Amino acid sequence: MSAKRAVIVVGSPRKNGNSAALAEQVAEGVRATGAEVQTFNLHEMDIKPCDGCDACQKGSGRDCHIKDDMQDLYTAIRQADAMVIAGPVYWYSVTAQTKLFIDRCYAIAKPGYNALGRMRVGIVLVYGGADAFDSGAVNALRMFQDAFRATGSRIVGMVHGSATMPGEVRGNAGLMERAYDLGKRLVAEA
Repeated sequence: MSAKRAVIVVGSPRKNGNSAALAEQVAEGVRATGAEVQTFNLHEMDIKPCDGCDACQKGSGRDCHIKDDMQDLYTAIRQADAMVIAGPVYWYSVTAQTKLFIDRCYAIAKPGYNALGRMRVGIVLVYGGADAFDSGAVNALRMFQDAFRATGSRIVGMVHGSATMPGEVRGNAGLMERAYDLGKRLVAEA
């Protein structure tokens, strides 16, 4: 039997920020189960926006016609048992990098060719407000719930918390532990 695999997608422009710290904790949890993990930093990738042509929805087996770094993500997602999306909340929702990624996943989430349908998903969010409501994180969480319900994916867990200064989240032992546990749960039952 081959090793289980997880893909972690980080949608923060800060390479060493709070989202990245939590994403690494998730990765450590995945590795603790013996599974493989691959992390993608969206801010470092060339991902263009969806152009709404719907070509990906016509025919069988066709990905998005836009040739950019999203092709690498499509391949990794197809090979994975689980996926984590990690990022900060900007202006009451996900970052632009994360939204580009989500929109372009439309190409691999169609009837008869749904790479996301069997996917186990984890969500990791960091926000600057006092809680998920005043920060807008609830908007992002709801978007993920709706999107992954539509694709038939199973959200295994959501880890979210407040941190305003870069690296601050490392001092929140409870949040770091929840991120680690999420990584273990993602692949334990896959």
